[in-house]
Amino acid sequence: MKRISSLAAALVLALGLCGTASAAPLVVAHDTNFKPFEFKDESGKYTGFDIELWDALAKRAGLEYKFQPMDFNGIIPGLQTGNIDAAVAAMTISPQRLEVVDMSDPYYDTGIMIAVRAEDADKVKSLDDLAGKVIATKTGTSSADYIRTKFAGKAGEVKLFPNNDNMYLELLSGGADGVFFDESVVRDFARASEGKIVVVGPLYEGQSYGVGFPKGSKIVGPINEALKAMKADGSYKALYVKWFGSEPAAKQ
Repeated sequence: MKRISSLAAALVLALGLCGTASAAPLVVAHDTNFKPFEFKDESGKYTGFDIELWDALAKRAGLEYKFQPMDFNGIIPGLQTGNIDAAVAAMTISPQRLEVVDMSDPYYDTGIMIAVRAEDADKVKSLDDLAGKVIATKTGTSSADYIRTKFAGKAGEVKLFPNNDNMYLELLSGGADGVFFDESVVRDFARASEGKIVVVGPLYEGQSYGVGFPKGSKIVGPINEALKAMKADGSYKALYVKWFGSEPAAKQ
């Protein structure tokens, strides 16, 4: 009887190991172009702060994964349906999002700012100066929500785009009078525009980014622990400085 019990126990263990070995890697979504968080480098490979941060978090948590680039407005539905297991895409943590998905602890603090063509910089000092004008922003973002709820009816037209490139091209071509979007991204775009675009006005709607998960996901805890460890040992700060050129604020 003892030998039979031992064989049974060994079989259970073997089956468990086989199940672990054959487990599919997590599908982790990221935006297609949200520099410097995620974008394609010169070789065509995706890189950026989000990409490298998730890789470090996953390694610490012992998680295997594969990335799935997708338009930002498809990420929340993908989490809700379970088609993706996580999303690292500069996602703002908001009460509305927390109703439908789970999110990690904050990993980046930011806000929303205005970008305009350089020749218009003296005319635009705040969002109020874009009343009656054409404002470009990104579909499904907190920036779009802000325009819809707190600047409702004031803009002449709000143009929504699925990705950053088209939004900025609209501004450069004169199809929009201003872009209203995440601070770090509009600043990066302005730096790369060779003086054609400038960032103006105050910081709107202070916000934090978090990793998104389907409701009830069991990997939220391990990712939060990994993030906490990275902040404690300095590796988070080193990664932040690499991508943003300065140290994060104390609360980050």
